Amino acid sequence: MGQELPKVFEERMKDMLGNEFAAYLASYENVRQYGLRINPLKISGKELEETGYFHLQQIPWVRDGFFYQEEDQPARHPFYAAGLYYLQEPSAMTPASRLKIEPGERVLDLCAAPGGKATALGAALQGKGVLVANDISNARAKALLKNLEIFGIANAFVTNEIPGKLAENFEGFFDKVLVDAPCSGEGMFRKDPAVMKTWDPERPEYFAKLQRDILKNAVRMLRPGGLLLYSTCTFAPVENEGSVSWLLENYPEMELLEIEPYEGFSRGNPVWGNGDIQLEKCVRIWPHKMKGEGHFLALLHKSENAEAVTVKLGSSAKLDKKSRRILEEFFEECNWKPDWERTEIRGGKVYLVPELPEKLGGIHFLRNGLYMGEMKKERFEPSQQLAMALSGRDYPGRLSLRAGDERIGRYLKGETILVEEGEATQENGWLLVCVEGYPLGWGKLVRGVLKNKYAAGWRRQG
Repeated sequence: MGQELPKVFEERMKDMLGNEFAAYLASYENVRQYGLRINPLKISGKELEETGYFHLQQIPWVRDGFFYQEEDQPARHPFYAAGLYYLQEPSAMTPASRLKIEPGERVLDLCAAPGGKATALGAALQGKGVLVANDISNARAKALLKNLEIFGIANAFVTNEIPGKLAENFEGFFDKVLVDAPCSGEGMFRKDPAVMKTWDPERPEYFAKLQRDILKNAVRMLRPGGLLLYSTCTFAPVENEGSVSWLLENYPEMELLEIEPYEGFSRGNPVWGNGDIQLEKCVRIWPHKMKGEGHFLALLHKSENAEAVTVKLGSSAKLDKKSRRILEEFFEECNWKPDWERTEIRGGKVYLVPELPEKLGGIHFLRNGLYMGEMKKERFEPSQQLAMALSGRDYPGRLSLRAGDERIGRYLKGETILVEEGEATQENGWLLVCVEGYPLGWGKLVRGVLKNKYAAGWRRQG
């Protein structure tokens, strides 16, 4: 190992692991594991494997997860820009996979940036219900928004708020809540030695206090009968079994549930919490037992008998007749059509909005639903976000290029490209630009020249 572990941390881990400590220490010498999680809204694992572009191996405890080899460099492949997968450390895929999402549910990812878990939750909703994805950091929330948009998640409400403010507006609203809490990050020491440099003995206690404030608000936003998945990427007992113990002691309406098992999972240790035998239902992921870094998970159920809160939902959106006519004309031959009852125009911009509470008091948000495009005089100009929400078969005007075509790279840089006769499905007008059938964005074709409409803020540099 290139860097020595902090002494206080090392002694605590020796105490926790006993005769397993040597194996844990040896895991720092293991090859780092690289993972990607496919986007089931756009592609299956089998389809991605059959492209032959990557060396993929199924992650056995995550259905949509795959190991890949470092030399594959999937972040540089145009499939990444098409939102076909998300690059994520394998053990970090686990929390979202154990919070079983059903289409149509109301789901909250309370600490969502940069979007690894939020994209998984949003994809599982299949465009139905609503995903509220929040992060307290504005900069991180912007990254979260982009990742959700690349994935084509059309039913997301992306917020940048403190948990308490959200709880005032969403009390008893959600069926499922994920809290992947900020933590001391001890499980990341092997992957990112820089995290080790910021660690000190006081950090676990500091984060434990923060986690408990977040959890109290998460419980408040959960409906009776709902599920809460709490997770961290640290080993510290005070942040794991300790925080869950605190939750159970202070909220008797919450109970621990068993988590879908995997042979490599380890159970929680009641001794590291308040001694409650229930804590064995928690899951610990250790790097010396699995191909992944450190993680902790706890799945909790809120009693059906807990006090319910009546949530009044906002009314359906209204479109004026002229705007409706212009939009219907654009989507006339499109296989994908918006729900007109949930389509609204604000400042000339057209949104497909999810169902939310009627009154949201001063919540700072970055996006409400899918930004579809903009009304400009007598026409509609589609957005980058709409392109990502479509499939390659949804829009009649298409230009599909092979991944190795040099024009793909130029398109992603925002450059104008030339189109040969017969390459596109139509000679002029709006085209959905695709890589091997998967949308990347828009272009406008005029006499063989494609005017690039790829979003300026998304363009590749260099």
